[in-house]
Amino acid sequence: MRFSKGRSFLFRIPKGKEFLSAVNEFAKKHNVLIGTISAIGTLKNPKIGYFEEESGQYKVIELEGTYELVSALGNISIKDGDPFAHIHVSLGDKEGRLFGGHLIEGEVFVAEVYIHELLGEPLIRKPQENGLALWDAEE
Repeated sequence: MRFSKGRSFLFRIPKGKEFLSAVNEFAKKHNVLIGTISAIGTLKNPKIGYFEEESGQYKVIELEGTYELVSALGNISIKDGDPFAHIHVSLGDKEGRLFGGHLIEGEVFVAEVYIHELLGEPLIRKPQENGLALWDAEE
């Protein structure tokens, strides 16, 4: 699929908000239906996931404490009729160890987010046999 450049947004999520919910709310409020996301900051008690093919489910890894959001990368598409942020993160602890995976949730201490909107045919996530919700577009 081909897209053209849309708007760019740079914003901060308020302390105490849940990261993914805040991104989804922002996208809905500003009618961002397709886009890319990157972010840095700090999350408290984040939950990340690793998709296990055998079970067709995410293994949830619960991290306790405060973690540096070294990098968050992802995209926005449509799921169940609303903008949906799919984000992977790299999280660092106070010892410099790094944890990574699919972001399930995380309370914001600090989060600076960049969204680049893309314009074109909507990407719609649909449930697949493997347990994931994926786009139809393949190339």
